[in-house]
Amino acid sequence: MTGRRHAPRLRDAFREPSGGNDGNNNNNNNNNNNDSEEPNQPSQSSQYLSLPSSPTSFRRPRIMSRRPSNSEGVPDERSPLLLGAPRTSRIRIASAHGSPRVPHLSRNQSYADSIKPPRHHSRANSWGSRLIQALGDRQESYGGIADSKSSLYPDDRVWYDQFTSTDWVHDSIADAYRVKALRQRKDFWGRVYVLFDGAQGWILSALVGFIVAVLAYAVNVSEATVFDFKDGYCTRGWLINEKRCCPHGSCTDWRDWGEVFNGWPFGKDWTEWIVYMIMVIALAVVSCLMTLTTKTVVPSAYRLTTLDENLAAENAAHMGDHDNDDGTNISPRHSYVDGQGSSSLENAPMIYYSAAGSGVAEVRVILSGFVLHGFLGLKTLLIKTLGLILSVASGLSLGKEGPYVHIATCVGNIACRLFSKYDRNDAKRREVLSAAAAAGVAVAFGAPLGGVLFGLEEVAYFFPAKTLFRTFFCCITAALTLKFLNPYGTHKIVMFQVRYLVDWEYFEIGSFILVGVLGGAAGALFIKASRRWAKTFRRIPVIKSHPLLEVVLVAFVTGLIGYWNVFTKLPVAKLLYNLAAPCDDRDNNLENLGLCPERAEDIPPVLWDLLMAFCIKGFLTIITFGIKVPAGIYVPSMVVGGLMGRTIGHMVQWLVMATREWPVWGTCSATGATCIQPGVYGLIAAGSTMCGVTRLSVTLAVILFELTGSLDYVLPFSLAILVAKWVADAIEPLSIYDLLTEMNSYPFLNNKHKPIFTSELADIVPRVRKERIIDISTSPVVPALSLRTKLELLHRAGELDGGLPIIRHGILVGLIPAPDLEYALDNLLDEGSSLCLMASVPTIDDSDDGGPDPTDFTPYIDPAPVALDIRSPMDLVYECFVKLGLRYICILRDGKYAGMASFFSFFFSLKKMGMERLIL
Repeated sequence: MTGRRHAPRLRDAFREPSGGNDGNNNNNNNNNNNDSEEPNQPSQSSQYLSLPSSPTSFRRPRIMSRRPSNSEGVPDERSPLLLGAPRTSRIRIASAHGSPRVPHLSRNQSYADSIKPPRHHSRANSWGSRLIQALGDRQESYGGIADSKSSLYPDDRVWYDQFTSTDWVHDSIADAYRVKALRQRKDFWGRVYVLFDGAQGWILSALVGFIVAVLAYAVNVSEATVFDFKDGYCTRGWLINEKRCCPHGSCTDWRDWGEVFNGWPFGKDWTEWIVYMIMVIALAVVSCLMTLTTKTVVPSAYRLTTLDENLAAENAAHMGDHDNDDGTNISPRHSYVDGQGSSSLENAPMIYYSAAGSGVAEVRVILSGFVLHGFLGLKTLLIKTLGLILSVASGLSLGKEGPYVHIATCVGNIACRLFSKYDRNDAKRREVLSAAAAAGVAVAFGAPLGGVLFGLEEVAYFFPAKTLFRTFFCCITAALTLKFLNPYGTHKIVMFQVRYLVDWEYFEIGSFILVGVLGGAAGALFIKASRRWAKTFRRIPVIKSHPLLEVVLVAFVTGLIGYWNVFTKLPVAKLLYNLAAPCDDRDNNLENLGLCPERAEDIPPVLWDLLMAFCIKGFLTIITFGIKVPAGIYVPSMVVGGLMGRTIGHMVQWLVMATREWPVWGTCSATGATCIQPGVYGLIAAGSTMCGVTRLSVTLAVILFELTGSLDYVLPFSLAILVAKWVADAIEPLSIYDLLTEMNSYPFLNNKHKPIFTSELADIVPRVRKERIIDISTSPVVPALSLRTKLELLHRAGELDGGLPIIRHGILVGLIPAPDLEYALDNLLDEGSSLCLMASVPTIDDSDDGGPDPTDFTPYIDPAPVALDIRSPMDLVYECFVKLGLRYICILRDGKYAGMASFFSFFFSLKKMGMERLIL
């Protein structure tokens, strides 16, 4: 028997400092200091193990742990579930008593005799946690309020575990009781607290917007300087990029590497190419190595395929068996007999990298309520920011705009730790995360309105009017801050902001529609090509097991074929600006690319160069998307579309020049075809292609409007995007992020698209088995060992957010969630001989020492779980899970218990019924 710990009394919980939550568990510092005689635990391994386990709830004032505490090897911000590492102490969160359901539980349950190894999520002693703890209000702000009301006493709450879903109803009820307790104080300081509580959302929005803009400024300035290192350096300073070194064109202050080495050893041009190749590979490799440090092992209960946000999750079946802290061998691959009596094998562990890719797919899933530890932590933020600078500077066909959404969401998540109102309520936290994600788009495109619409259209799962206004405030703050910082030296927020002074002609409507059709088709075909590339090349064993090798190969190919084309050598943002900007000799930001022909015979060479660049850039974008570096797809897809659109624009220009006498051109032929602006076609095609990839519609139209600042072109933009979305949906129903979510088997029920049901709830409900219920018909007391066996069956079946219904004579009288039960069993002094009370008995008293009886499980029971009749239509069940955010629904037949459907079981039942494409 391991050593035991006794947590401090209930009132002491408010006086104990605690870390915030980035999706990882936190420890109570006092718990770590207790029982110094406990034995030392194994040190933390180099890999993080992330296990699906129990969700959040409440726990009792007095607890006892079956595991010793760990004083060494405390993980950092990303700490997922560490295989073979000891458990740490538990976090406390103040909440109000008196809600319809008052469960008490901890996340750190025992894993003795369980199929799952111990979990380790601590950041209580991290430097970042201590800093935030010192700056934030935490427990102290509300301790006095709670203590002043004798009718309300605080409970201790713990965080949601990995691969569980947020209990939106529970969090909403908890926040309602928090607000009620806050407003019951009528004195001066009570009113001050109420005002401060209302201002916290605005403070967080402003703070997040400011920090996101500062980070965007740092990334923009840094990547521009490092990008130019591949070609040379400025003699006036190494930190000055070529544009600032020579603002008016060529000058003697900028020296190419061919000049530096005097053409040695292969001549000026070849020496410059070799240095360029070395720099491309070196920057990409360093970025990849940094990204690989965010490696996380996931022995999931679901099937994670090889297609994820990185398009190449690695199978970690070689991990084999591991020992838990009791010395019992536990294998992530465990054969068992599930509740249906069929033998199955748990999926092999998977490996993912939280800093790789853009992260938009995961952000969207997280905002829907799914818990992915580490994706929004401090380590991910730092690694992704630094790795993004290097990956973009390497010249690979990727962008920084998509990762801005992930980076901004990390900032919002970390900032939530300042205020316990958001730090200790995951539903409230996601309001801030929605605003932060929108701010990421605002600084990426210089489009605050587009950022708000992006949050509403793409990532936000729940977007009330209050959140909409705060999101708008956050985006405006971010845009204004970036405007004052002036990262490009042009007093513009983004480099490719353009303005068209010539209006479009009516005969161009057909050309705009054609551009929309081709752009939507190109975006849909890109999705299909990326999926095919991931399922062929990235499934080669050596590529799959060595992601760094793929990065080296992609970097080599990029430098080999992209260097010699004047278009593909440019950074994606600068290239997009040159493709979209009108021809203006006064524009110093335009490169000399020959995109402004004055005669009809000058157009064919331009078309040839654009077509070559289109093929090269399209191929490089396909093979680059998914490598293990921070990378976005927004601007690269826009560049590919811009090359195609610019080509069509010059074709229309040539046609008008060659047939000036046609009356259909009207007055345009008399102006020398200056009314045809190929840059307009480039920008429209860029937006259409991005629409085909992401399926954004209104957001893209607004972003393009904000980039041009011209009301005249709102109609062409909107028309092309409308056509592009229709075409893309016809070719490929899924957007790139829908595809990634589906292939990852993330439990994401899209609230914007409802599947068509013709069945009833009875079609997905298995028959009731005695090992899945707790029957108290003969006695309200149940042996603890029996409960432990039932709990293990739930774990083995992957019912992470499920529970055990309590039945009396066939009637449902309550339900105890699996994590609550696990925590309650862990608190027993002697599980082998304990009998647990599962129903209220007036004669049962608390223990002799004045504390609650650990064998009394009634505080953990939900007395009124949501229940539906078995004949309920599937539409009603779907709406309950999507709109109410339920984690489980009990099923009745003629008033008697007939089964239970958890969120995960419902989701995967739909997938088995072949409804994946209807759901996503």
